[in-house]
Amino acid sequence: MATNAHTEHPGGGKPQFPPFNKETFASQLVWFAIFFIALYVLISRFAIPRLGGIIEARRGQVEGDLAEANKLKDQSDAALAAYEKSLADARARAQALAGETRDRLNAEAEKSRKALEAQLDIKLVEAEKTIAATKTSAMTNVRGIAVDTAAAIVQQLIGTAPSASAVEAAVADALKR
Repeated sequence: MATNAHTEHPGGGKPQFPPFNKETFASQLVWFAIFFIALYVLISRFAIPRLGGIIEARRGQVEGDLAEANKLKDQSDAALAAYEKSLADARARAQALAGETRDRLNAEAEKSRKALEAQLDIKLVEAEKTIAATKTSAMTNVRGIAVDTAAAIVQQLIGTAPSASAVEAAVADALKR
């Protein structure tokens, strides 16, 4: 008993590829058109509206996210501006405080300087009085020393001691110049 394989044609040889078979070509076109129309209807009724809804939902979500991002950006810009303003205010307060402190310290230093100058002036006046008294006493002693020295020099030079009144008159004359 001989059986034919399903790939063999009863007349012998291989059968023609079905899409290229002229006898079934018209029915294939009909079925192609039926399936194409059915697929088009399914896609247009179910898939496209669903895809459109998904795209619109995503567009709405993206727009909402962009609006939220813009709102948050505006809030952060406002917070940054407030921070910069408070930083500028703090710097201004710090500079004002530093200026006040500098002025106060300068005033205190000036007050201390004036008090020290007053003390030094008092000490200077006292020192000048002491110097004047010392000079006066030294000049008194100098006059006596000058008289004694002049008498000793004259005696050494001429061999005789001059009179005390003449030596005192000569020293007084020399001190006046």
